[in-house]
Amino acid sequence: MTTDKATHGAVDEAYHKVSVKERLGYSLGDAASGLIFTGAATFLTFFYTDIIGLAAGAVGTLMLIARVLDAFFDVGVGAMVDKTKSKYGKARPWILWMVIPFALSGVLLFTVPDVGPGGALVYAYITYMFMNMAYSAINVPYGVLNSLITQDAYQRSILNIFRMVGALVGALAVTFFTQPIVKAFGDGKHGWTMAFVIFSLIALVLFLITFSTTKERVKPTVSQKEIPFKQGISALFRNKYWGLMVIFAIIVFVNNGLGGGLNIYYAQYILKNAELVGLLGMAGLLPILLGLFVIAPFIKRYGKRNVAITGSFLMIAGAVIIAFNPESVPVVMTGLIIKAIGITPIIGTLFAMLADTVEYGEWKTGVRTEGLVYSAGSFGTKAGSGFGAAIIGWGLAIGGYVGGQDSISASATSAIHFMFIYLPIILSVVQIVILYFHKLDKLYPQIVSDLKAIKAGKV
Repeated sequence: MTTDKATHGAVDEAYHKVSVKERLGYSLGDAASGLIFTGAATFLTFFYTDIIGLAAGAVGTLMLIARVLDAFFDVGVGAMVDKTKSKYGKARPWILWMVIPFALSGVLLFTVPDVGPGGALVYAYITYMFMNMAYSAINVPYGVLNSLITQDAYQRSILNIFRMVGALVGALAVTFFTQPIVKAFGDGKHGWTMAFVIFSLIALVLFLITFSTTKERVKPTVSQKEIPFKQGISALFRNKYWGLMVIFAIIVFVNNGLGGGLNIYYAQYILKNAELVGLLGMAGLLPILLGLFVIAPFIKRYGKRNVAITGSFLMIAGAVIIAFNPESVPVVMTGLIIKAIGITPIIGTLFAMLADTVEYGEWKTGVRTEGLVYSAGSFGTKAGSGFGAAIIGWGLAIGGYVGGQDSISASATSAIHFMFIYLPIILSVVQIVILYFHKLDKLYPQIVSDLKAIKAGKV
């Protein structure tokens, strides 16, 4: 009898309403990630090509190789999270363990010693891969935490919205304040280093707040022993919706990486004013931040998949508007704002849809592997933005771009136009095709009902 009550209490706690304090605390983790990870995605290619003097093609290759190698590390982190047992839970302790290495990685990225072009490229490889590994080791567990705080699908969507608000606040801060801070410290390499010393210290504090304000409540449906890695991987690849979400996440973050990484080039060479990069960043991020505060009722009424499809169509519309007059600041700003409105329901649902695949996998295979599932989220984020950065570097190289020049060739200009306007349209169409096959929104209520019945001992 006591066991039944305890089990029932655990079930109830897993479906309780998450407090505003915990939502806010959780959201600060992605704000911390955004300061370093978005900072790298937005400025690192430019820093390497125009401040350090590395070749654009070499930078593109660096971005891709580092992400491919890091994909294996992501899976390993996910497996280790699934095996972690501590008084803090299975995901939260990783935040505590990795917060200092992650903050340090942000500083090292933008601190390149004077060791010549070859030495600088080697240093860039080492520090960029270190940042990605540190990001995996803190962000995979952070993503897992969503599925451990609550098992209620709507509460997860709300948590995901808070998370994305945090991410956007971090992204806005690093996009808007980086160049003013760099200038305040005298421009050049020293200015960039000091900017990311500041951002990294803030990130450290924010992650510690996330650790102290969250709680893990969700337990497996049935008591299960430590899951062998091979069994966990086998279960993962029988989870078709997990596979769809991995591909979707990669495409979304390639799209996102293109926009963020090209803003500084587009402002300087197409709009002829490098100071506009902050304004372009605001146009691409602020509407998302505001939209996340109103998106929840639409998700509840129409479902995660449907609002994400609508968002993809809006992204196409925004890019088409820019194509009409790509050198007009008002037209570009209008197009970016519409694209940002379209991105809102996508990032407002992506990680919640990924969280839902945890329950689908448990229902389908009897094996619950939050860590491995969420390693896909981290991999999609990094691989997507890495491919985006690689495409930028390769595209610039194909166009004959040479960094640090007052003007660029017509072919380099065309390359920037294609990557900024037309490639995002193609990627948005791919997003719609992937989402067409996603049917989990309709299945999820029955899946949760079945899992509840098993937990309560009725099956």
